Amino acid sequence: MIIVMISILVLTTLAAGFAYSMKVETKLARNANSEAELEWLGRSGVEYARWILALQLQIPNEPYDGLDQVWAGGAGGIGTSNSPLAEVQKEVHLADGSFTWKITDLESKFNINSPEPVMQQILPQALTLMGVDPSQATPIVNSILDWIDVDDQTRVEGAETEYYQTLNPPYAAKNGPIDDISELLLIKGITPEIYYGASATDYQPNYFSQQRNRFGQAAAPPAITVGLTNLFTPLSDGKVNINTASAEVLQLIPGVDPLIAEAIVGGRAGEDDGTGLMGPYRAVNQVSRMPNIPQVIVGQLGQFCDVRSRTFQVEVDAEVGGYKRTFYAVLGRNSPRDVQILTFYWK
Repeated sequence: MIIVMISILVLTTLAAGFAYSMKVETKLARNANSEAELEWLGRSGVEYARWILALQLQIPNEPYDGLDQVWAGGAGGIGTSNSPLAEVQKEVHLADGSFTWKITDLESKFNINSPEPVMQQILPQALTLMGVDPSQATPIVNSILDWIDVDDQTRVEGAETEYYQTLNPPYAAKNGPIDDISELLLIKGITPEIYYGASATDYQPNYFSQQRNRFGQAAAPPAITVGLTNLFTPLSDGKVNINTASAEVLQLIPGVDPLIAEAIVGGRAGEDDGTGLMGPYRAVNQVSRMPNIPQVIVGQLGQFCDVRSRTFQVEVDAEVGGYKRTFYAVLGRNSPRDVQILTFYWK
């Protein structure tokens, strides 16, 4: 009897293991069959975003791009109700699958690959805003410029290939434009705190990234509320959209202090009535409607800002039968008939 019971137990265990294995194999097979559908859903989401951005340029009496518009998740301006944009859906169902989309204006940030004279003004402003110690600012600025420039001549306290070859593992300086903003983490002096900022909820400083005193105790962290990733992008037209930029990004412009930045952000709020007296700015010089913005700052803004955007990131969350994947694309919009896919990838 005992032998029979043991045999039954063994057979039951084997049957259960076989059933579980078959369940896993079935799920893997189903997911594999969903791969093509997921990719086409992701590409459909990108095409949907291209259509939305192209339509936005055709809306009459809206010569700007702003956060109140449909592409950014807003209700749309005064011309939206009579256009196909009024029927745009946040969740789109196709056959057995569906996708949701999100469009982000990359020109709400400064381009890290801007010409060197511009970056020599902007980068120190960024590090000061982030609360980086002034003694660290010059090495970081010059190391970023060394990473981007085409030569191997090291700037004062900067870093070129000779420095990076001493690291483990060794690597070479890029000596070219930054393609992905995460490249900044490879540059001398840029810690995760400086890159992400303290506002990053998914990042906790580790022992080695913290500054410590001679007793090994962690020093008080700098008041970094934003990181370089919040302020810069490697892909954009070059100018910052004054209708979509955050107050922190606007403070990178020489002469723009926190009060002026908040006034600019506050001034673009409200519904566009078509007059330009309220709502998103229809031209950069319309910031002068705010009484506490000096005229000299208005002229300074014209050098760095615009009210139109041409480069956008699209995030598409696709799902088929419970199987999910997120797709990303960067779009370059030149005209309603020319919205190009610059990059497309998934995670």
